[in-house]
Amino acid sequence: MLRGYYSAASGILVQQRNLNVIGNNITNASTVGYRAQRVIQSTFDQEVVSRYENGKYTTIGTGSQTNVVDTVETNFNESSIYETENPFDMAIISEGFFNISGDNGQTFMTRNGCFNIDAQGYLVLDGIGRVQGENGDIYVGGSDFSMDSLGNIYDINGNFAGKLRITIPAEEAQTIKMENGLFVTDNVTDVEVPKVINYGYERSNVNMNDEYTRLIEAQAAFRACSTALSMIDQMNGKSVSSIAAIN
Repeated sequence: MLRGYYSAASGILVQQRNLNVIGNNITNASTVGYRAQRVIQSTFDQEVVSRYENGKYTTIGTGSQTNVVDTVETNFNESSIYETENPFDMAIISEGFFNISGDNGQTFMTRNGCFNIDAQGYLVLDGIGRVQGENGDIYVGGSDFSMDSLGNIYDINGNFAGKLRITIPAEEAQTIKMENGLFVTDNVTDVEVPKVINYGYERSNVNMNDEYTRLIEAQAAFRACSTALSMIDQMNGKSVSSIAAIN
């Protein structure tokens, strides 16, 4: 009976996590540069329970089979570009991320290129910090600047203002997904030949048809596990009552 409890309860926990991830994807479907996530499940094999006695192991039973969340993976596939008339809107059409220096000194990576300009004339991602070039903050001064496909930015007089720093997480780097399509990592590698455009930004890569399909599947699985748990609880209650009546 306990095996059924463990299997049903673990299924509920996994599907609850799945529903949370799907809900977050749907909520951020309109967030610029957002990257969808997926719950990857795994199953503990039935584990043999043994006892060590007199110098050897003796099998005394088996453990329950339970579902667990193995990991939550991020889909880094590129999405479509929405064209605008705003020169501060930028998009990466190759691999890589923009780098933003936060107010706390932490550097964030993002595909969100809906930039702006601060009071000092530096390129910024509103609410996060200044956009980073290969030599630090990028000063543009105003909207009359130009940019080539490699991310080189020139001011109104054609003078070089800086090159966007486009990076990817290094191999074996630990990357953590934050809110609003931001990532932090402990090690990065510069993209040598990036491809960047302005007058446009990248949409999120959330596919609403896929998300709604997964949502329906997750809800059905959650209900099935809940029903199974309720049935097991009722059966256990009847068993206890029967034993009590006999005694």
